[in-house]
Amino acid sequence: MDTTNKQFDEVAAICREIFSKKLHDYGASWRILRPESVTDQIYIKANRIRSLEIKKQSKIDEGIFPEFIGIVNYGIIGLVQIERGYADTIDISAEKVLELYDKHITDVKNLMLSKNHDYDEAWRMMRISSYTDLILQKIYRTKEIESNNGKTLISEGIDANYKDMINYAIFGLIKLHFCESI
Repeated sequence: MDTTNKQFDEVAAICREIFSKKLHDYGASWRILRPESVTDQIYIKANRIRSLEIKKQSKIDEGIFPEFIGIVNYGIIGLVQIERGYADTIDISAEKVLELYDKHITDVKNLMLSKNHDYDEAWRMMRISSYTDLILQKIYRTKEIESNNGKTLISEGIDANYKDMINYAIFGLIKLHFCESI
């Protein structure tokens, strides 16, 4: 499990670097996104991954690696938006955003480590396409919860779904970055 811990940190650092550079270029313009819009942005990324997996060809010179990064980063944005609510303007400094990013990626990692312990790293035997499908399933669950104004009878909430999406995307990034296959 020590390998997973290190690999998680390495791909999470790649995601954070991209996030930080986009934060520099655009500011926290995403603060205006309502929760449903964040979910839809994650859907766009996951749907493109699935499309590329099925078609085996891309007409845009970007593969699935940057899309998994996008899922991680929009998932973090979603967690920030749940915590703070959306805003009508950019109402947060870049420093505070990165502090929140670090807090949420740490929470996500801790969840992964706990689940990884219980499931005995079963994710390593899964195909990347399964992560894609599971992310899409979590998106549809999230949309249903959003349609019910965030209320569930027995299920985890939107934040838990975002965390799972982030972890599945991290697993995909680990497999791609370290050239692992089953």
